[in-house]
This record gives sequence, structure tokens and C-alpha cells, in this order.
Amino acid sequence: MNKVAEFWNGLKEFITGVQSELRKCSWPSRSELVDSTIVVIVSVAIFGVYVGFSDWAIMELLALIIK
Repeated sequence: MNKVAEFWNGLKEFITGVQSELRKCSWPSRSELVDSTIVVIVSVAIFGVYVGFSDWAIMELLALIIK
């Protein structure tokens, strides 16, 4: 039973420490969060188009070489 009590005490200390550290964090405002999210979505879309175009171009090039 001692190990169970030690586990719960350790878990309680860990959660208290996590809460303490999270209070020290500098959280973004809602507008900063929205702006950052938009930048990420646009960047992923642009990169996806680039990778898709590159894949298509390489497939066409290989099709010409193989024929």
C-alpha cells in the first residue's frame, strides 16, 4: 500500500508543478492565435500545391522517358 500512496503523492506533486509552470507561460491573444493559424494553413496549402505540382511534373517526365 505504501507504493500506491507514493505514486499518488508523486502524481499530485507533478500536477502541481505543471500548473505552476503553465501560469508562468506567456499565452498569445486570440487575434495572435488566429493570425498564426491562418499563416500555418496558407503555408501548408502553398507547400501542398508545390509538392503536388512537382509530383505531377516528375510523373510526366518519367512517362516520357519510359515510353
